[in-house]
Amino acid sequence: MPDIPYDASRDALYSPQLRPTVFTTDAHYELPALCAELSRLAYIHFEDGGAEQASLEAALALVGFNGFVSFIDTPTGTQGYGAWRSADNLALLAFRGTEPNSLTDLGTDLNVSMTAWPLSSGHAHAGFARAALSVFEPVKQWLSTNSAARKQLVLTGHSLGAAIATLLASAVTPDKLITIGSPRIGDSAFAETLDGIDITRFVDCCDVVTELPPELGGYVHVGLSTYIDRSGALQPQADAEFILSDQLAARADFVREYAWKTGNNVVRDLADHAPINYVRSLVG
Repeated sequence: MPDIPYDASRDALYSPQLRPTVFTTDAHYELPALCAELSRLAYIHFEDGGAEQASLEAALALVGFNGFVSFIDTPTGTQGYGAWRSADNLALLAFRGTEPNSLTDLGTDLNVSMTAWPLSSGHAHAGFARAALSVFEPVKQWLSTNSAARKQLVLTGHSLGAAIATLLASAVTPDKLITIGSPRIGDSAFAETLDGIDITRFVDCCDVVTELPPELGGYVHVGLSTYIDRSGALQPQADAEFILSDQLAARADFVREYAWKTGNNVVRDLADHAPINYVRSLVG
């Protein structure tokens, strides 16, 4: 069982940056664990500078990263950052997901029409595509200069951040793409442009965002999913029957244990999207 307790609170979902980092100096973290927590930390408002940026940089330093650089586009409300780990020449890009109090983010999510994706091929969610394109040029410049000596490139993000990371992966071809609670992003032609990239897509039990937009709009997921069951254990080869049974039990457990408590989400489908509930499984 994970050491980090399951968090059903609305704060965990709507303000994931409020919780201090789970990183410690005496621990080793595999890439999925790093990506889960670094995706959660992308919600820190580093664009404000000062203490916010210092908080993120301090968390990065705990796991050996420095050279922090931000990628921000105000009109689209897109935020991400890059960092470098000199111990193994790992370059990492992480992007922020949807902030519910941001009308720009909500508009991005709701713009579900398909548009041609110009950086590879196929079609993608128009809102996600606009957000990703808004930071592509500075990301490309950083990759060609500051991190040009890298031995490995990893892209990651949670929710909307996962969508941005996936779209940019089709253009910059990372060694690994690790997504946390990703929605569907584009059509099958777009998904094929990611062939050859090592993709890990984590899905936490009842997480509703991983079922959006619906398939009937032509949307498909990229890569195989790694399912996280209701106890927080990884089930990389879970079949549909197991997942359905586990989700039904998870929702029933949630009603008994969490839904009635003040400050909690009322359904597990929302609570499971909270970044910390991915972190608990991958770090804990």
